[in-house]
Amino acid sequence: MFLNFSLVLSVLLHSVTSFLGLNYIHITRQYEIHGIDVSHHQRFIDWEKVAEHNQFKVSFTFLKATEGTTIRDTRFETNWKESKEAGLVRGAYHFFSSTSSPYTQAQNYIRTVDLEGGDLAPVLDFEVHDKSKSPALMRKNVEKWISIIEKHYGSKVIIYTNTHIYNKYLKGHFKNNPLWIADYNFSNVSNLVGHPKLKFWQYTEKGRVLGINGNVDINAFLGDAKDFDALKIPEEKIEIELEVESVSSK
Repeated sequence: MFLNFSLVLSVLLHSVTSFLGLNYIHITRQYEIHGIDVSHHQRFIDWEKVAEHNQFKVSFTFLKATEGTTIRDTRFETNWKESKEAGLVRGAYHFFSSTSSPYTQAQNYIRTVDLEGGDLAPVLDFEVHDKSKSPALMRKNVEKWISIIEKHYGSKVIIYTNTHIYNKYLKGHFKNNPLWIADYNFSNVSNLVGHPKLKFWQYTEKGRVLGINGNVDINAFLGDAKDFDALKIPEEKIEIELEVESVSSK
């Protein structure tokens, strides 16, 4: 009896794992470009192995850079350097604090993140809400951070959030900013949020990738290579800025 129960349990677990795996494969086959997002929580990352992951190609990574007014992710500098060396397109995100000055938070990001041509546009991670503030005030603070960052980098900010926060605070607003949405329970995320510039879908927080111990968030880009390239900092802009600085220094 015990052996039979163990056998049944083993078969059920295998079936569940296979089912989840098939769903996973379906998503990776549906979209052309996939990436991960990480922070110090992943600890040491072997980026060369990440680039060799064979279940799907890891094309890009979003790295946590800053949080609030003073916090800098302890692994950011290393991850920023090594992910590029491994051939991944990189982006940097700021975890927004609902209780701190958006201006001071923007300065924290600017001091920490030096974007280069080919890097992804700046990212605002907005997922912690403050019940003491109205949705209108929260949006106003988010808008302040975004306006400072967009002026500094000359690029539209990508907004990351989950479906709950999106529906409560952002729906109907920031229509010109690319959206990155986290939702693990919906098969058609585009219909779920109805945002005109939905670009990234974080479809699992329990992914497994070579070079990383433990779970990692995995994201699909909802477009083709041309759409993806449009979200990068232009190489030409960087070259023009360098030429202007060179002339002005003479």
